[in-house]
Amino acid sequence: MTGLQWIANAYLITLSALLLLGGALGDALGQKRVFQAGLIAFSLSSLLCSVAPSFSLLIVARLLQGAAGAMLVPTSLAYLDTSFPAEDRGDAIGRWAAWSAVWTAGGPLLGGILVDAASWRWVFAAASPLPLVALMVTLVGGHPRRAGSGRPVDFLGAFLISAGLGILVWALLTAPADRAGRSTWIAGAVGLGLIGLFVRHEGRTRTPLLPSRLFASRQFAGANAATLLIYAALGALFFLLMVQLQSVIGFTALAAGASLLPINACMLILSPLAGRWAATAGPGAPIASGAAVAALGLMQLSNVNADSAYLSGILPGIVFFGLGLGLIVAPLTSSVLAAVAEDEAGMASAVNNAAARLAGLLATAVIPLLVGLGGLEDLTGDAFARGYARAMWISAALCATGGVVAWSTVIRIPKRRPMSHPAPTHGCVPLINDRPGKDL
Repeated sequence: MTGLQWIANAYLITLSALLLLGGALGDALGQKRVFQAGLIAFSLSSLLCSVAPSFSLLIVARLLQGAAGAMLVPTSLAYLDTSFPAEDRGDAIGRWAAWSAVWTAGGPLLGGILVDAASWRWVFAAASPLPLVALMVTLVGGHPRRAGSGRPVDFLGAFLISAGLGILVWALLTAPADRAGRSTWIAGAVGLGLIGLFVRHEGRTRTPLLPSRLFASRQFAGANAATLLIYAALGALFFLLMVQLQSVIGFTALAAGASLLPINACMLILSPLAGRWAATAGPGAPIASGAAVAALGLMQLSNVNADSAYLSGILPGIVFFGLGLGLIVAPLTSSVLAAVAEDEAGMASAVNNAAARLAGLLATAVIPLLVGLGGLEDLTGDAFARGYARAMWISAALCATGGVVAWSTVIRIPKRRPMSHPAPTHGCVPLINDRPGKDL
């Protein structure tokens, strides 16, 4: 269990900690430029993961891969946000969310194929050329309407939050083996101390990574709190369900990955629809509804055990969770971006993505510890199965709470202005005396 946690968390540590830096770099230097640099770095670090000769070097490569991801994730959304006019962003973000979720959920399937057919190394090797294809796309298309601001970047803040999170996660992962001994407590105190210094530094510097003024917006603060809760549930599900399916039930890596395909379908269909729903009626209802449906799916998945059949015991929970997630992601993302000015889109995206990745980091580090799975050596026995069931109930509670938070704090996003379509070949034009006006 500890080895699995480190493989997942090494990436999440630098991704979570440096997302704010990635967003700040995008705002300062331009979203397109930072996005392209991140694509190159992600390709190289993925290749390094594939050839790592030892576990220690694989962890180092995963840390580098997470740092590259921190350049990609916030700038991809801000790049999109600054490339579309306001009335089209809901639909565009919905499609971005749909395809992002599809590939996130599709990863276990493709990874399962590669692991069963060849080796885990091919999972990373196969990922290496994909960023280069994306790089070629950005070279011929995509022209943001706003260049970089040239503002200074807070590198000291980035170091403090990265070191603080890294040391704190190390303490959480080693606590079971150390029996929560002296070294665990010291590391935990140092990690919390560095995070405290980060908060203090951010309040004093003129160019903070995490501007406190953003959280003066009730919608921004609430949407990010909801993100933290809902994505913690998502992280726990993806991490533990794969182990449950393979180690307890006996699925192959391919079969376990294929079991999540309904989530892909739900996200692909529902995310654009949910984005448009949020753009016209506000995001509170789709987020709260989706969180409730996803929580029902997690409760259903808590019953998955060694005797479960896929169609009757596993698929219903996966479908419910996928339907809920399809309603959540696009409205939640849109509400965050709508709460800030356009020139802070990169920072807002970075904060929201940091909340999502931090949720995954905490889910894989803390929830196994809470349910008695920390340091477990045998992942095939009853001890893991009991811990898995408890983890799903905790995840359902987190998801439902996130829906309540969103319902009470996420108020609105800019609504589309109704426009007239005189003919399929004409663009949207304003109405003047109930007749199409002149082209402007």
